[in-house]
Amino acid sequence: MDVHPFIRHEPDPDHPGWMTWDVVEDDRFNVTIGKLLVRADGPGRATCRMFPDRRHSNLGDMVHGGAILTFVDMAFFAGGRLAGADVMRAVTLDCSVRFLSAGRLGVPLDAEVELLRETKRLAFFAGKVKQGDGIVAAFSGALRKATHAPRSAERTRRGATDPDPA
Repeated sequence: MDVHPFIRHEPDPDHPGWMTWDVVEDDRFNVTIGKLLVRADGPGRATCRMFPDRRHSNLGDMVHGGAILTFVDMAFFAGGRLAGADVMRAVTLDCSVRFLSAGRLGVPLDAEVELLRETKRLAFFAGKVKQGDGIVAAFSGALRKATHAPRSAERTRRGATDPDPA
């Protein structure tokens, strides 16, 4: 499967049936989630898993809402790609999350992603964040596909020392 060039996507030896979704550069925001796993669940569906620990906590020792929002956003891309959407180069256009219960630390969170519709420029998703048998959050959102290569990729092709023409 084609994934973003900065993502390491391979079978996870500790979790049979799951694939890694690791950012290969450790100075990107994505690494704040920690270990992220993905699996395809059939046409148009995928599940992403994160492992919340203390760094994801709020002052009430529950999973911080911002960590859940970040997880959902990443699930649009990782889960969306495994669900079949062409979102390798896209940006989040819309994200709505409804928090339904507290997320506990030390218990995996699963974002079940469903691809609702895909057009030439957009991909629409819905899903739930689950922990055990409970639902922590419900979400929906849309990604806007890029119409050209990102500037950083263009600069890489030209050479990092070339001045930016913009």
